[in-house]
Amino acid sequence: MTGRRPTRSTFPTAPPARTGRTRTGVRAAAALFACAALTAGCGVVPGLAGDDEAQITVMTWAPQETSATNKPGMPAFAQAYARWINAEGGLGGRKLRVLTCNDHNDSVGAAKCARRAVKEHAVAVVGSYSQYANSFFPILESAGIPYVGGYGTTTAEFTSPLSYPVNGGQPALLAGLGNELAKICDTTSLVRPDTIAGDELPVLLNAGLNAGDRDDASDVRAPEDATEYAGKSAQALEAATADPTDDGCVVPALGDRTSTFMDSFRRVREDYPDVRTGTVLGSVDQTVIDASGGRSGPYEGSYVTGWYPVATDPHWAPMKKVISEQAFTDTRIDAGDTGVQTTWIAYTVLKAVLDRIGGGEVTADSVRRTLDSGMNINTGGLTPTLRWQFSDKLASVGFPRLVNADVTLQQVKKGQLVAARKGFVDVTKTLANADT
Repeated sequence: MTGRRPTRSTFPTAPPARTGRTRTGVRAAAALFACAALTAGCGVVPGLAGDDEAQITVMTWAPQETSATNKPGMPAFAQAYARWINAEGGLGGRKLRVLTCNDHNDSVGAAKCARRAVKEHAVAVVGSYSQYANSFFPILESAGIPYVGGYGTTTAEFTSPLSYPVNGGQPALLAGLGNELAKICDTTSLVRPDTIAGDELPVLLNAGLNAGDRDDASDVRAPEDATEYAGKSAQALEAATADPTDDGCVVPALGDRTSTFMDSFRRVREDYPDVRTGTVLGSVDQTVIDASGGRSGPYEGSYVTGWYPVATDPHWAPMKKVISEQAFTDTRIDAGDTGVQTTWIAYTVLKAVLDRIGGGEVTADSVRRTLDSGMNINTGGLTPTLRWQFSDKLASVGFPRLVNADVTLQQVKKGQLVAARKGFVDVTKTLANADT
């Protein structure tokens, strides 16, 4: 790890108040009004850049408008959250300034986003998604900028001392799904991206299957950006039904491309009517289920593991209030999207940290020190109480920052994603036995 340079305070001293309104001020006001009307393209919360008032600058990034996984709702919700919290008086009387960035689903884009966070003196990167941790983490680490509430798609998010994950990422989801499928599946096929991030998925699903005395799943690698998956569907089905006496299951874990896979799978599986499916939230949500035909679609009966309660759970009411008040017409933001939900929880963590700091100086260093102080953070019932320590229960298997190994079990019934079991299931023991 490279050395960290001091992070400059983001709170400039306000200049003397002006008594007149200059043409420059009028032009600036007009520009800010235009930005407010075009929020989606501005990349910063309207009305904050250049304000004389003290500000807290953070960044949220995610891929958008790419041929693979896209998470536009995460930066969109971050901006809505800033508008809401600033309308409520800000954080400790200070405005929250949210910068957003599109990492374009590539390593160069991820590095550019990280360098911009450093240049803009962000005190944290909050509620973000990127598959390219090896590109952005070294930049954040050298500047001492904490990564709070990443989506959980890379191993580095559970190993870096500057990472503060709010969920168990793919490790917890797949281990939990394996646990559940072991009860109903004799043989399982996993269809996953043929990428570095995808290479980590089989061992995690297998940990859950093995805990239930089942064999490893067949590993079916698929292009992340394919437009059809008929061949991969047939391969997965044949592997899952190699023994006609077995109950077979197919698990697609292709992110945004899961719906494309299921469209092909629907046609191919006609010759395999008894095969069941299971997947993870992030690969499917209620919107996807509705678009694929609801109760008559390919997801009917599927088992799904998630990090959080179902979208209809009353614990989401505060988040929905923010969406209703600040982003009601923004179609990028879906209250049932796990990316949006993760961003909400990440900003809940940020608020708790800044409340603890109070009137003290807010820098990347002070945010990180507060997170490392052992404070307990309550997320309103959406996760267990969060508290980060570098050497935790899963350090021995390579996940020292994974502090929340709870998952929820859900199932698609009559076209609706509903809780299959009340409360959370802790998969810490399963992960501890994974061959990582």
